[in-house]
Amino acid sequence: MNKPKSKKMENQLTIIGSGPAGLTAALYAARGNLNPLVIEGFPAGGQLTLTTDVENYPGFPDGIMGPELMDKFKEQSVRFGAEIVNGEIAKVDFSSSRLRLFLDDETEIETKSVIISTGASAKMLGLEEESLLLGKGVSTCATCDGFFFRDQIVTVVGGGDSAMEEALFLTKFARKVYLIHRREIFRASQIMLDRAKANPKIEFILNTEIKKINNPDENKVTNAILHNKKTSGTTELDTDAVFIAIGHIPNTDIFKDYLDLNENGYILTKEGTKTNIPGVFACGDVQDWEYRQAVTAAGSGCMAAIDTERYLSNLK
Repeated sequence: MNKPKSKKMENQLTIIGSGPAGLTAALYAARGNLNPLVIEGFPAGGQLTLTTDVENYPGFPDGIMGPELMDKFKEQSVRFGAEIVNGEIAKVDFSSSRLRLFLDDETEIETKSVIISTGASAKMLGLEEESLLLGKGVSTCATCDGFFFRDQIVTVVGGGDSAMEEALFLTKFARKVYLIHRREIFRASQIMLDRAKANPKIEFILNTEIKKINNPDENKVTNAILHNKKTSGTTELDTDAVFIAIGHIPNTDIFKDYLDLNENGYILTKEGTKTNIPGVFACGDVQDWEYRQAVTAAGSGCMAAIDTERYLSNLK
C-alpha cells in the first residue's frame, strides 16, 4: 500500500514493525475492533523475509518459504481490518499521553497506544557475500537452519555464549563444527566455553577472521578464506555453512529517550508486554534477547494486542 496522503493522522493503535510479532498483534487487535495501523518498517515482513525454508513454524509440516509465511501473516491481518502502511518511523514523542509518531515522509501520527515490534538485527561481519548467501549457507540462527546441514561441515563465528550455544547445537546435525574467533580471550562464560571445548566435534580456530566466503555464483557456501591475525597467513577452509554469532542489535534507537532499556538496548517489559510508558507495549525480538524465534515472537504479539485492548478499555 502507498503511504498515507494526509500529513496528520489519528487512531487508537499504531503497530511499528511487520514481522511475526507485529502482524500477530495486528491480527488480534483487528479482531478486537481496535482498527490497528501497521507501519511496515524495513525489511517489510521482518527478518523472515530474508530467509528461505522455514521448517520449525507450527502448522507447516513440509516447511514454507520465509517470505511466503510473512505474506500469509499479512493477508490474515488485513482480512480482519488491519491497515498496512509502507514506511518507517523516523522519530517518536512519548512525552505526554498524546503519543506521537513521525513517518520518514514527515507524516505525523497521533495515537492512543503503540505496539513496538521493530525486532533486532544480527551483527554481520561486513562481507559482500553475506547478503548474497544469506539463507543459502550463511545464517545467523542455528536453531532455524542447523537441520539443513546434517552430516556436513559447518563454521561458527564468535566468542561469546551465543557462539558456544550455536556450535554445541550444531553438533547434533553436522559431522564437524569449526569455531572461529578473532582473539584468544573469550567473552563466553567459562562453563559454556568448557562444554564447547569438551565436544569432540568442535574444533577452535583462534586469532583468525573470515575475509571471504565462496562461492555466491553457485548460491551456496563452498569454503571460506581465513586470515590469521598473528601470522598474517591466509588459508582456505572447506565448509558448507557459516553461522555468524557475534550478537544482535535491537532496533530501539528512536525509543531510547523515552523507554527503559537494558544494557544491550533491548526494551524492558513488565506485567506482560507493558513498557514504562502507559499505552506503549513491546513484543518480539525487540524485547526478547533469549529465544528470538518466529513462534515466540508471534506469541508475544498476541500478548501485546490483548494488553493493549485492556488498556484502551480502561481508558474508555
